[in-house]
Amino acid sequence: MRTTAIWSAAAAVLAFCAIGLSANAQDASEKEIERYREMISDPMSNPGYLAVDRGEALWSEARGTKNVSLEKCDLGLGAGKLEGAFAKLPRYFADADKVMDLEQRLLWCMQNLQGLDTKDVIARRFSGPGRASDMEDLVAFIANKSNGMKIDIPVAHAKEQEMLAVGEALFYRRGGVNDFSCATCHADEGKRIRLQGLPNFSKPGKPAQETMGGWPTYRVSQGALRTMQHRLWDCFRQQRWPVPEYGSDAITALTVFLQKQASAGELNVPSIKR
Repeated sequence: MRTTAIWSAAAAVLAFCAIGLSANAQDASEKEIERYREMISDPMSNPGYLAVDRGEALWSEARGTKNVSLEKCDLGLGAGKLEGAFAKLPRYFADADKVMDLEQRLLWCMQNLQGLDTKDVIARRFSGPGRASDMEDLVAFIANKSNGMKIDIPVAHAKEQEMLAVGEALFYRRGGVNDFSCATCHADEGKRIRLQGLPNFSKPGKPAQETMGGWPTYRVSQGALRTMQHRLWDCFRQQRWPVPEYGSDAITALTVFLQKQASAGELNVPSIKR
């Protein structure tokens, strides 16, 4: 009996030590990740600002059958008004009678304002080696005009409220061969993939604010600027869901939900991440 008690006590001590070592290892990893983020966070060395410059040139370039620029495109605050527009997207647009995120709205302006055939633009929606993306560059330029502002999307219109509800439902919707949902990874505190901490989007607050306030971002691991459309496309791909169509209403609905959770978060874009 006494021997059993001794072994039980020893096992408890070892388990306690293992938990402590694991917690210390996680703390050390978080500190190293934070140190890495600080090292690459210098805006003056962020390649994402090259996309901002390219986007500015594209914004004022006359294109399409109407040979006009995008400078008359209304992103929600009036034709051609860029400062603060990104902080209030997605939102409802009466001329299209739908809720749009920035990329959907840019496609709409290209087609209706410029008379531009957007097949090539959509084919190059995500940049790759030797292949630039007009959309990534334009998003970087326009989003940068909201730098330092707070995320504040409107949800007063009935269609904005509908998209918010659809986005929340999509966040918790399980599917794919792994029966995953967005909430599988992003609805609890302290979850990680490898060394990467995962933000909790199930409730409003700092994790959602800091995450959404940093998109679009330059991804060092991909050597490219990426938008939220790409981020969500990649999330569905990793969940082994069918990948969503570019500029789909489903992605916009999910973005509405995530931006609402991130309300009052400060934008610092384009950021730079792993």
